Amino acid sequence: MRNTLGANLRELAKSTESISALCRELGINRTQFNRYLSGESFPRPDVLFRICQYFDVDARIILEPLSNIGLGTKSLLNHPEIDGFLSSGVTQLQETIFPAGFYRFVRRSFLDEAKFIQGLVYVYRKDGATFLRGFEAKEAMAQQGLPAYPKNREFRGLLMAQEGGVAGLVSRRNALTTSFNFLAQVPSFQNNYWVGYTVRTVRESSTGARATRLVYEFLGRDGTKVRHAARNSGFCTASDLVAYEQAQLRIGEPFF
Repeated sequence: MRNTLGANLRELAKSTESISALCRELGINRTQFNRYLSGESFPRPDVLFRICQYFDVDARIILEPLSNIGLGTKSLLNHPEIDGFLSSGVTQLQETIFPAGFYRFVRRSFLDEAKFIQGLVYVYRKDGATFLRGFEAKEAMAQQGLPAYPKNREFRGLLMAQEGGVAGLVSRRNALTTSFNFLAQVPSFQNNYWVGYTVRTVRESSTGARATRLVYEFLGRDGTKVRHAARNSGFCTASDLVAYEQAQLRIGEPFF
């Protein structure tokens, strides 16, 4: 059981900002948590309960691999009611269409049209599907009056092939709001740009936009570019963007 739990914890911990941050949020000694990860020790019932609550899993993580526990959820897109309607987009998004790796993105802020948001996402493939994950900027969380803990800032999404591009459904943990993204590759020197739009599921409001243009730049696994994008994540102005991004975002033109 200790080995199974350790393997599951190592997999779950990949979704966190760092092991140190995870231990602080769980209130667990880092050295002791490392013993759980290696299978050398087993947590007390109260500690196991905190871990399960944090990751939104049940106590089966001590007995079964995560891949077995999640089979019901993974098969949702193959449910008889929608099988053949949505699942093909998931399975047809191949590496040649939208490669795995890090992407830098930029869009106009939904709440302040004078500002732009730039950030970093990681695209990866697992169990025949393509996913993305990233962390919303701390300033953006504060602007919405939300706590900026890493667990709250994290967002994940499912990507699907579409005619002429890629679509994505993205949401923060346990949130009841989702954004719909659409991206299409555009000609560039290295063919590393995708341009489209993002729409958020909120009511129409006079104080904020629901849709705006979106640009993705593929960074792959270039450590220098990834670190630079991470350091510059957050709010910026149009003048901070490179000329190509300004042109693709068509700043000053209304979005239709």
